[in-house]
Amino acid sequence: MRRISSRITFLSKRVFPIFWFSCLAIFFVMVLSMAGRSDGPPLAVLIVPVVMAIFGYIIMKKMVFDLVDEVWDAGDELVVKDKGAEEHIPLSDIMNISYSMFTNPQRVTLMLRRPSQFGQEISFVPPARVYPFWRSPIVDELIQRVDATRRR
Repeated sequence: MRRISSRITFLSKRVFPIFWFSCLAIFFVMVLSMAGRSDGPPLAVLIVPVVMAIFGYIIMKKMVFDLVDEVWDAGDELVVKDKGAEEHIPLSDIMNISYSMFTNPQRVTLMLRRPSQFGQEISFVPPARVYPFWRSPIVDELIQRVDATRRR
């Protein structure tokens, strides 16, 4: 089997959100501790980390939290792993593959004919490349293989 998902998915899904919300919480507590003083910052400064936390959560929910942990190419099927669960998805069950290379992180979304335990759509991050704005050869090959299974 060959891994076709990025190894940095763990950092994007688990580490970065903790870092983001921790920094905002520290900033919020620091501003809150200064708010009681007469020369402290205005109370309106407390709004900024709250808005950033809400905005960050919405963006992460849409772009990061739905990513699966690992995707492996096993020839005529993909092995998808997420949160300890594993599912084998035949290439013939993939209806469409979309690739967003201008997002951070980049995303590959597989739309399935039948819902899996991970849902109708499975998204993952492809491996990083030297030239990030070029098409991914791994994704192009997967698209060609899925198309070839449809023709059979």
